[in-house]
Amino acid sequence: MGGDHGPHVTVSSAVECLKRDPETDIILVGIPGAIKAELLFLKTQLGPRLRVHAASEVVGMDEPPALALRGKKDSSMRVAINLVKNGEAQACVSAGNTGALLATSRFVLKTIEGIDRPALAAALPTIKGHTYILDLGANIDCMPEHLLQFGLMGSALISSIENKVAPSVGLLNIGEEAIKGNETVKQAAELLRDSGLNFYGNIEGNDIYKGTTDIVVCDGFVGNVTLKTSEGLAQMLATYLREEFKRNLLTKMAGLVALPVISAFKRRVDHRQYNGASLLGLRGIVVKSHGSADNYAFCAAIRRATEEVRGGMLRRISEQVAELSLHSKPLLKVNTK
Repeated sequence: MGGDHGPHVTVSSAVECLKRDPETDIILVGIPGAIKAELLFLKTQLGPRLRVHAASEVVGMDEPPALALRGKKDSSMRVAINLVKNGEAQACVSAGNTGALLATSRFVLKTIEGIDRPALAAALPTIKGHTYILDLGANIDCMPEHLLQFGLMGSALISSIENKVAPSVGLLNIGEEAIKGNETVKQAAELLRDSGLNFYGNIEGNDIYKGTTDIVVCDGFVGNVTLKTSEGLAQMLATYLREEFKRNLLTKMAGLVALPVISAFKRRVDHRQYNGASLLGLRGIVVKSHGSADNYAFCAAIRRATEEVRGGMLRRISEQVAELSLHSKPLLKVNTK
């Protein structure tokens, strides 16, 4: 029910994903009348692989998370997460209110033992393919141990969905040297270096799009600013490109000649294919889609959730935490209250 477009996008995307993936079943959670109206428009019938689970309330996109958590216990978001908790669903995908999704998911599902705070992780395109960055805004103030846990969860995420052994982890900093950064980042680097993860070391902002490491670790404040800056830069470049090709008749003709190259470039940097931020560290899989996602983008978020389920991401995170705790128990002494 959430996002900028509501059931118009989420329902049609679910139907499209069912056609592409015969091994996935989908439960549409929300106001039955609104969902069934979309299914009727799409000429799609309910069945064993597609069903509706009723919820009587909807969390508004600008609603305070605390109010949604306390006051709307039958919201589509809360009901969907409850389905994951009781095992009726293996993952939840939502384009709704980010703060409410984070708060509700953490309250209902709880965190994996050894993980203090869940973190948002998403992929960004790079010269070499893509890299995952976390946290993207779930945790503004972090301790060194939290950054260590982010690296651990990011490593488990890539291992599960890409079958990559020992993915590299980079710590975002203002310089590569060990003496650079604040005390939190310096201590986090020491913990990551001793963790057994494939720690590359400190990386700078320009390393993100070079694809220097598979995983980029930072606190939620830095990560969110980095993400929003990247989105703004991409929009600016696209606008400049359109303006230059439309400047006069000659540039318009040049644009027609260059159209295949432009189309290929657009596909490579299309942010929609990376839609879906994973909320890592919970005892269940939750993927947050961008609120403005269209069908293509929301399908990408659903696909991300299915990849995490099939790759056994939760099991991998638990195993990584257990292994790290076995060798370095003091590193994970974080207050979880």
